[in-house]
Amino acid sequence: MKLNKETLLQLFKMKLRFAMTGAVATAVDYFLYLGLVHADWQPVYANMVSYSCGAVLNFLMQKRFVFQLQGSGARAFALSLLVSGGGLILSTSIVYGLSQIPFLNENQYLLKLIATGLVFLYNFYLKRYVFERKFI
Repeated sequence: MKLNKETLLQLFKMKLRFAMTGAVATAVDYFLYLGLVHADWQPVYANMVSYSCGAVLNFLMQKRFVFQLQGSGARAFALSLLVSGGGLILSTSIVYGLSQIPFLNENQYLLKLIATGLVFLYNFYLKRYVFERKFI
């Protein structure tokens, strides 16, 4: 793939749509996480549940609004779940690590925001590969 001006513009638009669908799924993840933590769930378990719910919602929206599916939907869903599983491990590890910092442990909204931001690029490029079989 040649990286000309038009290609870069299309990639930017795709990342924007990815960010918008991600924002919706992240809002579900974020508020569910805060609700579970508020209900006295341990942050790691709350993150596992909330991230998983957000990941399924995100797949459905990305399939519809972001990527052009190449191949079977079942294959893409299975691979997407695999990528999301990696994201879950990465996100949960970040949540666990940041929970060891007293300030962030007392400010779970900030902790979750940092973890979400760090996982964004991982998700974009691997999900693009799952749907379209290309990284760039």
